Amino acid sequence: MDIFELQITAEENGTRLDSYLAEQMEGISRSYLQKLIGEQLILVNQKAVKANYKVKTGDQLLVQIPEAAPIDIQPEPMDLDIVYEDSDLLIINKPVGLVVHPAHGHYSGTLVNGLLAHCTDLSGINGKMRPGIVHRIDKDTSGLLMIAKNDLAHQHLAAQLKEHSIRRAYYALVQGVISEPAGLVDAPIGRHETDRKKMAVTLKNSKEARTHYYVKERFARHTFIECRLETGRTHQIRVHMAYLGHPLVGDPLYGTRKNNLDFPGQALHAYALGFVHPRTGEELYYEAPLPAHFQSVLKNLAQGD
Repeated sequence: MDIFELQITAEENGTRLDSYLAEQMEGISRSYLQKLIGEQLILVNQKAVKANYKVKTGDQLLVQIPEAAPIDIQPEPMDLDIVYEDSDLLIINKPVGLVVHPAHGHYSGTLVNGLLAHCTDLSGINGKMRPGIVHRIDKDTSGLLMIAKNDLAHQHLAAQLKEHSIRRAYYALVQGVISEPAGLVDAPIGRHETDRKKMAVTLKNSKEARTHYYVKERFARHTFIECRLETGRTHQIRVHMAYLGHPLVGDPLYGTRKNNLDFPGQALHAYALGFVHPRTGEELYYEAPLPAHFQSVLKNLAQGD
């Protein structure tokens, strides 16, 4: 059983319990969370409550998620934006809102379901729930993902990730105006001490993390930046930019819901991906344009909206 402890902040005060949890527990459906609340596997201040309970600042949440029984993930036809494909791998441009792989209570509608409908030859290294998945990006982050079709490709790509030799670049829109043209955040990241769904800059049980950022354009109250990763920690860009005092626009975990400019989640797009082909040794490099909504927001900001 997976156990999480969460604490409600002032910003989340008054939010329905099931809505709050659905936002925090990525990959877990709201209906499944409601089921767990009904079974008293989710407690508030050590007491059972209803799914429509309005959380209060300081509330302590205990979330217990039973291990899922083995399940066959079903193929689902999906309009995949395939940037590259051969017999060893695919490069997918993932849209905002698409969960990468199934998880507890959320077994359909994921990228993996679509991949299984597109091809049956996916690597099995990460098990039945994550076939072909070498790395992932958050549900509300758009952009490029590598998918391995066989174990050889998976092992080679995973080794490149471990060696930090894969080139990954992101576009992000952050709160506030960054004055310097570029910078490096060299700050270790580990699990947040009180909110187990969050990561944080910390010296306790952490790993090194380095993010280079470059200012592309400044607006009245926002900055459009490019980020390049040396390391690949969970939520790295989101944590590092919040640490600098410039959280991503629309980031529900590390920023604020206010002034989110109608972004469905954090304003983050994985636009560039470069790596060595696992079989041929050829250096491959791909870019994905900003989603239309992201481009529209930048245009409006430039016009002073």
